[in-house]
Amino acid sequence: MNSPRDDDALGWAGDDDPTLQTGTGTTNADGAAAGGDVAEPPEGWTVAGPATAVREHEAALAAAAPVSSVALIAMGVFGGVYLLYTIGWVIGISRIGNPLSDAVGQFMFSLGLWLAVVAPATWFVTTIWLTRSRPRVRFAVLLLGVVLLAPLPFIINAGGAS
Repeated sequence: MNSPRDDDALGWAGDDDPTLQTGTGTTNADGAAAGGDVAEPPEGWTVAGPATAVREHEAALAAAAPVSSVALIAMGVFGGVYLLYTIGWVIGISRIGNPLSDAVGQFMFSLGLWLAVVAPATWFVTTIWLTRSRPRVRFAVLLLGVVLLAPLPFIINAGGAS
């Protein structure tokens, strides 16, 4: 048996405070989960209410499910590819001269080039955000972006100074 002195090393003062809550999430005043956490109902309880509220609760629980290790590694690889694409677009557009002479044309040409630079990062973030509950769709759209957003001016050395 352990002495009480040994047990002191395993706890903090106030651990037995009855006002402390334990569980998967905290709730705010209106009963909604705070901090984006979705609180599971206690075992044996079910969510009652309108059918839409029950479906929304189940969808929120499904969206809060943890991502597998393979999916995290794949998202990291896709993130790296999109970062390299952004760098490729920066290098690629720095080689392209603006052939237009009027101010509006020059502005629109420059705007198009910089939108091309921002496109890979925007595609990645938007895909991750909009497909939180559909991992297969997420990877399909990320793969589609890898094909569509390739920095062709960098790859083929367009407009290139050799």
